[in-house]
Amino acid sequence: MTKKNNVDETFVDETLDNDEDFDDVIVEMTDDEGNSYYYVEQMIIPVGDDKFALLVELADEDEHEHCHDEGCECGCGCEDGDVIIAKIVTDENGEDIYVEPTDEEFAAVQKAYDEMLDDEFDDEDER
Repeated sequence: MTKKNNVDETFVDETLDNDEDFDDVIVEMTDDEGNSYYYVEQMIIPVGDDKFALLVELADEDEHEHCHDEGCECGCGCEDGDVIIAKIVTDENGEDIYVEPTDEEFAAVQKAYDEMLDDEFDDEDER
């Protein structure tokens, strides 16, 4: 369970280019060992009455100082940030929290996402 507004602002400020106007939602996820990971809410995917977030990991530049400006080609895997799906639910305080979807929910989100992409490609083909 992760709240979206409780993030380490220092990490976010150092990771993001502060010259850019950045209005995206930043989500802090904490694993079972207490390690924090930061994600950008890339998009919301509605499925029925539920909402799911497509979250893309923010890379910690300190971990990958050896990387090139145009992308790392050293094979370390640092160019592949994690992408996760999280169900957005409202807690008893009215705050959005992110929880792991069930297998059935994940399959439904994947189908909805694929349909969104198909619709987008169909729109591009009509132009």
